[in-house]
This record gives sequence, C-alpha cells and structure tokens, in this order.
Amino acid sequence: MQRNFQLIAACVVLLSITAAYAKRPNIVFIFTDDHAAHAISAYGSKVNKTPNIDRIANAGMRFDNCLVTNSICGPSRACILTGKYSHVNGFYRNGNRFDGEQWNFAKSLQKAGYQTAMIGKWHLSSDPTGFDYWEVLYGQGPYYNPPMKKNGERVTYTGYTTEIITDRTLDWLKNIRDKNKPFMLMFQHKAPHRNWQPGPKYLTMYDDVTIPEAETLWDDYSGRTRAAKNQAMTISRHLNANDLKLRPPGNLTKEQLAKWNAAYEPKNEAYRKAKEAGELTDKQDTQWKYQRYMKDYLRCVAAVDDNIGRIQKYLKDTGLDENTIVIYSSDQGWYLGDHGWYDKRWMYEESLKMPFVIQWPGVIEPGSVNKDIISNVDFAATFLDIAGAKNPGDLHGRSIVPLLKGKTPADWRKSFYYHYYEFPGAHSVAKHYGVRTDRYKLIHFYQNKEWELFDLQKDPNELKSVYDDPSYAKIRGDLEKELTRLQQVLGETEPHKPVPGDPGTRGKRPKQFKKGKKKAFFQAGQDKALSFNAKPQTPSNRPDPAARPLAIGAWINPASDTGVVVAQGGASYGYALHLNKGLPTFSVRNMDQLAEVKGKNALSTKAWVHVLGVLDGDQKLRLYIDGEQVAEAKGHAIDQSPADGLTVGGDAGSIVGDYAENNHFKGDIRDLRCYVGVLSEKDIKAWASR
Repeated sequence: MQRNFQLIAACVVLLSITAAYAKRPNIVFIFTDDHAAHAISAYGSKVNKTPNIDRIANAGMRFDNCLVTNSICGPSRACILTGKYSHVNGFYRNGNRFDGEQWNFAKSLQKAGYQTAMIGKWHLSSDPTGFDYWEVLYGQGPYYNPPMKKNGERVTYTGYTTEIITDRTLDWLKNIRDKNKPFMLMFQHKAPHRNWQPGPKYLTMYDDVTIPEAETLWDDYSGRTRAAKNQAMTISRHLNANDLKLRPPGNLTKEQLAKWNAAYEPKNEAYRKAKEAGELTDKQDTQWKYQRYMKDYLRCVAAVDDNIGRIQKYLKDTGLDENTIVIYSSDQGWYLGDHGWYDKRWMYEESLKMPFVIQWPGVIEPGSVNKDIISNVDFAATFLDIAGAKNPGDLHGRSIVPLLKGKTPADWRKSFYYHYYEFPGAHSVAKHYGVRTDRYKLIHFYQNKEWELFDLQKDPNELKSVYDDPSYAKIRGDLEKELTRLQQVLGETEPHKPVPGDPGTRGKRPKQFKKGKKKAFFQAGQDKALSFNAKPQTPSNRPDPAARPLAIGAWINPASDTGVVVAQGGASYGYALHLNKGLPTFSVRNMDQLAEVKGKNALSTKAWVHVLGVLDGDQKLRLYIDGEQVAEAKGHAIDQSPADGLTVGGDAGSIVGDYAENNHFKGDIRDLRCYVGVLSEKDIKAWASR
C-alpha cells in the first residue's frame, strides 16, 4: 500500500510539472541578417510588402525604438545571447570567436525546463552551447546548396538556403522536439545578407516596377565629419560584379544556373552594351546599380516573409499559436540607398534601429505600438522573465515584459549607449561611440578626434551636425556628461583601448605590417597524407594573419584540375590556396579587395607537387612550385583576423577567392603548413625538398 501511494504521489508530481510546463508559453524567435525596418510594411515601407511579418505586428506590438549596441552581425548576436555589451561578452567585431563557456540565456532556459533549439545562421565561429538541438550554417553560408553543421556533424542540402532553414525548423517542430515541454526556438536566416541572391521563385520579382529612390540617395556628406566621407560602402562606387549579378554564383546546379541566366543575362547584356557605348552618365549608372541592388535585396526579403508564413501556418494548424510567443527581429539596421549606402555599422538611425515585432496571445494588445527605447541586450532578460528562469543579476539589459503589458516603468531608460569597434575593417567605418535620447544624438569618432551632434526632431535624416552650433552648447554638455555616466555604469571605463582583432593586439604581432619571426600556426598531414573527395575538414585551429606576413603551402596530389586546397576567411578578409583550371593560385582578400597570383603552367593530376603562396613583408604575393618562385603580383595586408575558420580541402562558408562555392579539392594533401612571419628562401627549399 505504501509503495502504491508513493507511486501515485510521484505521478501526481510529474503531472503537475507537465501541466506547469504546458502553461508557460513557447517562444519562437525569428531572426534575419541585415533586414532594415524600413523594408517592412508594418514599419511603413515604401518599397515592399511583408504580409507575414506584418501579421505578427498586427496581432501584437511593434517597437519603433529597438536599438542595437554595436551595429554588426556577430557582435549583435553575442549581445542577444548574453544580455551584455561587447566589452563584457568579448565579441567586439566580426572575426572574433564567441566564448561558449560563458553564460547565455539558453542555458538558464534549459535549467528552467525549456527545450532549446538553434537552426539557421549562427555566425559566431564557435559551436552553439545551451541548445538541446542545433543545426547551423558554416560562417556566412551560401544562398544555395548550403553545408550545415548539425549537432557537430557536417550535412549538406540542395536547394535555396532560406527554404532549407525553414524545412529544418519544421522538421524539428514536427518530429524532434519533446511535445511535453515548452520550447525556445531560434529560427535564424542568412537572408537578406550581402550579396542578396534571390531564390528561383523570386528571380524576376519586381522586374516590372521601379523602386522609389531613397530620400538621401544623393547625400554629399557636407554637413558631417570626414568619417562619413571616408567610408567604402557607396552604391555608386563599391558594389562589385557579384553584388550586381553581372556573373552568376559559382555553386549552382545546372537547373539553378539555367534559371539564373534566363533571369539576369538579357538585362546584363543591355547594361554592358550601354556602358561600353558610353550611353550612361554617372548618375544613370548609379541609378541602375540602385535598382539592381534593391530588387535583389527585396527579393530575398520576400522569400524570408513567405517562409515565416510557413511557420505561422504550422503553429496555427497545430493549435500551438494559442500559447506561443512569436518575435521577428534582425541583427541591426541596414542602408537601402540611404546616404547613398548599403551595409550598416554607423550609429546613424538607419543602421542603429532594429526591427522588433512581437505577439503574445492574451497578453499584448493587438496592433499596439511602443516608443520606449529598448535594445538587443534586453532580449535575454525578457526570455528569462517569460520562462520563469533565474536572472543572473549582472545583465546590462532588462525585461521588456512590463512594456508588453502596456506599462512603462517609471525608471525605464531615457538614454542609450552605442559603441562600434571594427576599424580597420570592411567598409572603413571609423570607430565611434555615442549616446542617443528620444531627440538628440551625440557621436564621438574618437580615432579622428571628431564629434557630431544631431537634433533628430529638426533633422531626422541626420544631414547636418550641430555640434559646433552655440545654441546647442548646453545640450552638448549634458549629453557629454550622460555619455560618461553610461560608460561608467556599463563598466567601459577605457573605451579607446584596442580590442581583439585590431592589428597589434594579439601576442607579439608587429604594430605595423612588417617582417617578423616565423611561427607555424597550423600543420596537418605530417605523418599520413589527407585524402579528399568533396568533403573538406574544418580544424579548430585558427591562424591569425591580421597585419602579418603569411605563408601557406602543402604537398598536393590532385585528382582534378580545380579545387580549394586550404582557405580561411571569406568575402571581407581571408586567403586561399587553390587550383583554377590546373593553375595554382594564391588569393588574399582585404576589405572586399581581392589580390591574386597565379602560376603560368597547369599542374599535372596524379603527381605530387609542392605549392606555396606567400604574402611577404613588402605586401607582395609570391607563388612557389617545388621550392622555386614562379610568379609575383601586387598584394595587400589582411587588416583583421578573418571571420570564418580555416578549412582544408575546401572553403566553407563565405568564399575568399574568385571560384565556385563548394569548390572542394579532390586528391591527397600532406605536410600542409600555415606560417605567420617571413619564411627564408632556405626554409622554403627545405620544406619543398621533403
């Protein structure tokens, strides 16, 4: 009898726990990369419609002042996970590696009984921690036919990445999750990240319309400091042939390529002829580029919106929508030709503001709008609050649940601190920090020793700084005091110090690019040759070539005349040693500029040869075959540590060179080494003689 009573009591407790879990809401956090709020119709977009994102806003709340702490992909994601600013979580700039050992909100949700899943774009270099299930892209990931990492194992898919990420998410919802537990699902897309490759269904969308020009497309930056003038992100001058789809992606299947060429080649040919004939003025050329860029960007957004609709349909069909919080956001803002730009990074409004819409049945009043300042560091505390999980007490953000219930606390923030660190870096945006209130914004470009002040009420487009205007002297002084106060409160008491990834910040790296003692950062295949057949390896080792000479080489026995032997980095920074129609090629990419040196003669297949690429102390690229220099070309330093890790036998994630994605090496590789520092000719000959 006693034993039966204990069994019954245990069952009652278990049922009580299960019932308690069932009452707590599920959380679906939908996240994209580089989606501007002003490309969402719920935010008043003049260029597109997003009915499924709008559905979330209409059923819940739209936040008009959700601000990012550091407007760039990886740092924003790190802030969301940790609830802390970059200077505390350690992820300052793309190219850093997220420390997965530190606390993140998913770990606390697990302890509180939630099952956690991360599916899609991760972009933090290290593997996800705190998630019961994860399946993520390698690095940036391609738009088509992506390899993914599933709980530590490599898997590959054929199709359009936006749809594949949704397929994987639906599979988890339908077949993998424990249906007796509440869940926190992070459903994260690559799109609409550069270089904006539309899916097969969307290739001709917007062909019959002209996208309205951004109000500030022709900004001349005359009202601001030199920082705005010295960037490298203009539509007129900085979009490349891949961005403009003047050539197709390299990793498409034959069927995908046929559809791509049918959509783009007739229009590309007309543009080329007009350019060659001198029929386009500079303004007309910029207008053509703007239309091409915007249409591709909006096509990618349309695919995301449609796939959000697929998730919404599943939630509704299963009744999960009645107890599921659905959130849509993106990692920061983005420029849709505003100020003549694409990209993000600045503290200016278009890149500072994140879209954030949320529905919570029975809690949020449908169709409500909030004007309070919230931030990506608030997300973690909010998730903890919703789940009833323990808050560690040291977060920089706070729960927005009171705001969701229509009650703004009396002590809610009236000012916000921002800090961007990535310089030198892609697009040459100077380091800066600043403070923003509901009306004013003060920015300090501290490397340039320049300040800007904007009155957002009188100048919402931030075209003219009033920092030196005597009538704003008191406001300027108050904002400077508030800026200092926020830095002290947040613990960033040395805001000008170098950060990880800056040239000269790791080990004994030279402060300038110059000769240094060589050091082997990576070696592989010393004892036994590595064999490859379209399945590359991604070691955990991460050479750091930032601001240093570099030598990368190996003995190879190729079975094909194309393929990447070794690569690290991607479309912004990195290097690759590869074969291009049999020609050995060494490529180095820095801030979207690609330098290459190629051999003059094709290598034989099924024969061992030593191939070595060198970026020397004079910033020249040199290529060696069997210990003898065969070619030299003008090169450039790699200004910062590459974001993507090292891959042997391929180039995972964002590609470095001018070759196809998934261009895997076939054959054998042995004695592969990567050095930073200068190799002597004696060292090179000794390596090639083994």
